[in-house]
Amino acid sequence: MPTSTEAESAELRRFREQWKEEVRQRREEQHAQRGTTTEPTQQRVSSPETYARSHAYPSTAPPETEAKPPPTRSVSGVSHHVLHTSHGQSPLSGSISRAVEIYRSAVQHEQESDLDEALRLYRQAFRLNPDVDRAYFKEEQRLQQPGRSTVGTGHRKTTSIIRDEATEDTGGRVARAAEGREPVQLNGTLSKVLENFPQVLTFEPEDNREGVPINMIPEELLLYILRDLDTTTLERFAAVSRKARVLCLDPSIWRDFVYLAYKPPQIPEAITVQSIVDGYDSNYRQTYIEHPRLRSDGVYIAVCHYVRSGLGENPWINVSHLITYHRYLRFFPDGRVLSLLANEEYQPALVIPMLKPSLRMKGFYIGDWRLEGSSVLITNLVERHTHATHAPPAHPSHYTHIPQPTRYHFQMTITLRSKPLGRWNKLDLVSYESVNAEDGEVVPLPLKHERPFWFSKVKSWQAY
Repeated sequence: MPTSTEAESAELRRFREQWKEEVRQRREEQHAQRGTTTEPTQQRVSSPETYARSHAYPSTAPPETEAKPPPTRSVSGVSHHVLHTSHGQSPLSGSISRAVEIYRSAVQHEQESDLDEALRLYRQAFRLNPDVDRAYFKEEQRLQQPGRSTVGTGHRKTTSIIRDEATEDTGGRVARAAEGREPVQLNGTLSKVLENFPQVLTFEPEDNREGVPINMIPEELLLYILRDLDTTTLERFAAVSRKARVLCLDPSIWRDFVYLAYKPPQIPEAITVQSIVDGYDSNYRQTYIEHPRLRSDGVYIAVCHYVRSGLGENPWINVSHLITYHRYLRFFPDGRVLSLLANEEYQPALVIPMLKPSLRMKGFYIGDWRLEGSSVLITNLVERHTHATHAPPAHPSHYTHIPQPTRYHFQMTITLRSKPLGRWNKLDLVSYESVNAEDGEVVPLPLKHERPFWFSKVKSWQAY
């Protein structure tokens, strides 16, 4: 009577012979597939008993089996067909093509709520190729590209949002709304997000039992409403849904912002707005976000500190005072700039409401500005002298102004920065100089305790 060891050895020998036979047949099928790539392929399927044995004795397999993938079970309901392109055969190889077909079947089962079968097929597809999901999405985009239909110029397009595929010359995606509106080039992160958007977009309810009344509004009317919003509110609305995002990319909305913002002194006289937009692939939204511009809907504030030594009653104790002062810069669209240097007695909450050209107080200057690239040039900063006929008033704006001749005026060179992108909310003071009005002599002033200016928005001030 054979012992248990001999029975196990005989079973292992049978498993090895069966495994070698399967490997030989699989190699023959692979050679046959390479010779006839245009014919349907059929994958070798292992029996359930073989699959069980391969998992029951993992350590007794020959050494060369460690690099081989485990046998896979058969897949029911997966059709085998060759994928063709408009220029010939599919670029996918046999193994990746098989994995893509299994992945496609898994997607269908998931859409039919057959989650168990979908999960099994997903696992099998990823065992065949770890990058099957990327290959599936690329293949779906490639199959949809030649099937797009063209509409004549005299036909009325649907009111849904239509998106074209990426253009090869610019490398960005094209998004355009209905009714023949001009396209806008997209690139970067936003173009990658739009790749996964469906062709037809609608506003979807949070509760499926409730309707969405906004879907009844034509897109032309929605765009008309969106053109009355500011950029901050517009981007917040764009974060509501996919359709809102695509609607907010309409070029007509951002064109208005660009033409309102970029005009002298924001840009030199010799440069046109259209030439600036052409530098950003005719993308008005990207132009507004990335091209430097000074903001006039608020004030730039620099909070500066320094330490001053003091006197104490005890000679063994050193007294130091921390002095805080603020610098304010307010830019107007017509090229004027207001500069104010105030100590800690005048906090921003008190200064900002009275920061107007009619203000008269010590440290208040009015000058001109222009923007060249990312450099802000401030010139002709002249202090508005004050003269008090009586005791000093409680409010700085109560001084009476008497014109006084000025021997000196000042000028600044500032670098404009944006943190994060599109805010343009930081100014770095590069130089501060005194100019003699008689002979034009320029004397640089020391910048020991200066800090960057940060933008603070004021709701009651106009942006353009």
